[in-house]
Amino acid sequence: MSAAAETRNWLELPQDVTASILSRLGAIEILNSAQNVCSLWRKISKDPSMWKSIDMRNLGDLFDMEYDLEKMCVHAVNRSCGHLLDINIEYFGTDELLFYISERSTHLKRLRLFSCYSISDEGLSEAASKLPFLEELEIFICPVSKDALETIGRNCPLLKSFKYNLQQHKSFHYASDDEALAIAQTMPELRRLQVLGNDLTNEGLQAILDGCPHLEYLDLRQCFNVHLGGNLEKTCVKRVKNLLRPYDSTHDYEFYAGVHDTESSDEDYHLYGISDDDMLANGYDDYLAFPGASDFSDYDDYMSGNLDIALLTAGLSDFSDADE
Repeated sequence: MSAAAETRNWLELPQDVTASILSRLGAIEILNSAQNVCSLWRKISKDPSMWKSIDMRNLGDLFDMEYDLEKMCVHAVNRSCGHLLDINIEYFGTDELLFYISERSTHLKRLRLFSCYSISDEGLSEAASKLPFLEELEIFICPVSKDALETIGRNCPLLKSFKYNLQQHKSFHYASDDEALAIAQTMPELRRLQVLGNDLTNEGLQAILDGCPHLEYLDLRQCFNVHLGGNLEKTCVKRVKNLLRPYDSTHDYEFYAGVHDTESSDEDYHLYGISDDDMLANGYDDYLAFPGASDFSDYDDYMSGNLDIALLTAGLSDFSDADE
């Protein structure tokens, strides 16, 4: 058989197989590269079923990018035609973008926010009020008040999984149960809870155990104000199938989880049970090395400009020129 005959023509694959392959790419890769390969791939890339899940994972180097992630995300949400179920936003989220998503994705089930400092309590609360079907919420390194957490809990009654990991810099001298009480009082259907690095105490933990009776997974790593022992530990072990304790290793945590206490010396880390291996094992390089990374250098010219959210909410968001 000749070499030419052995060469696979990818365009001859069944359309559903091609769609399955493309769906494994992130939104950035599809909009920046894959949809420009050929007319068939572009047609498939415009199918709303391709946009039930939108992953905007990126390296966070926003100032060096030649494209506008916010504009790209809006375009992806538009393509979902209201069928969006799962979205991941990293670094570039704003109140306006979150509002835009919640307005057009009322059946959203999973929302993941990482290092989105431009999202305020008010913006998150307003979005939560429009997401009654939300089942999974992940917030990483985004400051959120107890009031916003209470609003989320009241407006998202189906919430079953909550990851709330905020602290890159840990003070061992501060304790607060405000957030734990907000979770305990408003999120009774939780099955999974991760509060890595939280300032809660034993009292806050007990409130969570009382208020969230269905918990099966509880991650308390780096919650150094929690001191498990006695009846509290017995209750945790009895009630929670998968319990991660304050001093358990964070080697499998997907982001940087090193502890930096601005009020303590380097030697104090060892006093609190944190080894050099743990510090090194959770280096930021692990996060940057996610699969599928791309420089996206060939992104369409129409995506490189700034986005005026006001125009989008006025109905001028169909990107008709780009889709022709």
